[in-house]
Amino acid sequence: MTTTGRVNPEHTLETQGLTELGAVHYNLIEPALVEQALARGEGELGRGGAFLVTTGKHTGRSPKDKFVVRTPSVENDIWWENNAPMEPAAFDALKADMLAHMKGREYFVQDLFGGADPAHRLDVRLVTELAWHGLFIRHLLRRPDREELDTFTPDFTIINCPSFKADPAKHGCRSDTVIAINMDDKTILIGGTEYAGENKKSVFTLLNYILPERGVMPMHCSANHAPGNPIDTAVFFGLSGTGKTTLSADPARVLIGDDEHGWSERGTFNFEGGCYAKTISLSPEAEPEIFSTTERFATVIENMIYDPETKELDFEDDSLTANMRCAYPLDYISNASSTALGGHPKNIIMLTCDAFGVLPPIARLTPAQAMYHFLSGFTSKVAGTERGVTEPEPTFSTCFGAPFMPRRPEVYGELLKTKIAKHGATCWLVNTGWTGGAYGEGSRMPIKATRALLAAALDGSLERAPFRKDPNFGFEVPTTVKGVADILLDPRRTWENSAAYDRQAEKLVAMFSENFAQYEAHIDDDVRAVAIG
Repeated sequence: MTTTGRVNPEHTLETQGLTELGAVHYNLIEPALVEQALARGEGELGRGGAFLVTTGKHTGRSPKDKFVVRTPSVENDIWWENNAPMEPAAFDALKADMLAHMKGREYFVQDLFGGADPAHRLDVRLVTELAWHGLFIRHLLRRPDREELDTFTPDFTIINCPSFKADPAKHGCRSDTVIAINMDDKTILIGGTEYAGENKKSVFTLLNYILPERGVMPMHCSANHAPGNPIDTAVFFGLSGTGKTTLSADPARVLIGDDEHGWSERGTFNFEGGCYAKTISLSPEAEPEIFSTTERFATVIENMIYDPETKELDFEDDSLTANMRCAYPLDYISNASSTALGGHPKNIIMLTCDAFGVLPPIARLTPAQAMYHFLSGFTSKVAGTERGVTEPEPTFSTCFGAPFMPRRPEVYGELLKTKIAKHGATCWLVNTGWTGGAYGEGSRMPIKATRALLAAALDGSLERAPFRKDPNFGFEVPTTVKGVADILLDPRRTWENSAAYDRQAEKLVAMFSENFAQYEAHIDDDVRAVAIG
């Protein structure tokens, strides 16, 4: 086995039992990874040195192919209704077969940190079959200083081998695609998919399991803070497609991160070292900072159509997927935080993409209402984020991130409730979905209006606006806000047929009530009192 690169000699792949590989490249930096990926025919060089790649049949996550190994140490902690179990013997067979498949092949290793706060970070080793996967995860996690690699010892190892096909009968999985997490073995095995997002979400799942025991709240959110004032921090909860990346990349504020954060006793910290932004309909006018990254060196451009001669990207062609994305390091955004640290959130924004067209563009929540909506996690799955999703699908994804939550929702809800009470955060529900009608009839909420409402919430002026109590959901809705048409603040008025709105609202209220029944036995009376329906 030939090796290149820098690694702790006491913690090589061979010491971990990965032997007889053809070649291993440790901790190559961006230029070398781009060179390797090009030489191996994994993609093409785009404008500005971006790396253009397609991911085959998997252009989004495969949540139904994700498993947690059911060992005695995790038996009582995992939310098994949400996490498919895999038996230890099946995992052992899967690992043995994957390691046998890897023999004689070339692999790329990246030793990285999950978490900007050294007190709570996870040291993660990624072993990837594709060089561009190494480039991707090098962007998305946090990069140690070169000298730190000499003593790097992984807490967990992720092995990603797209060419390996699992055997459901032998490996206890659903298809030839598999993501298997073994907390005892401290290993994650990924096979049968080239979609790079599985790498980062696997790390997020680990942190969602580990951090609550330390009193740290893991959050599927973006975050920013006021210039020169990290104490004025805002977090934006939401599933993919609800606007976390877009709305947190506010040029008037400092970006902490766009997707995954922790809330510890010291404040907010980013789990990641980069961003993974959707590029469908991305424009230089609406999002100039993100748009500019698509022509920066080593930015990974996933599943975008481009001119084969000029390499000009087509931001409207979703023939491969609507989930086209770009991955880039955080420092490609000019107003990004150099530390990726913030204070305790002053404002908590819960983003929802309401395909029913019922919810207002913004509403103020009490702490109890905030926990209710956090546990409910109402939104719409946006086209392309998961296999088979081709148009918005209304869904309840608890904690705004159910696919990544290994523990029961109440664990995260109680953490959030406790931290809101201790630090006095103001909570808002923001609808970035439809107005004037449901999907297919209405239109998407104007981004300009959403930005204006968020600016008013974050600078404190929205607190002084007049509010009304929403008759369907009980939260408070502003009736007039500077720069936003009053009619937009009352969704019923935006519909041509008020009776049709009422029927749609009644339907959504019933869905909220039916979904929340599963949590009622696990929550406090104050949250139960604000339950809808």
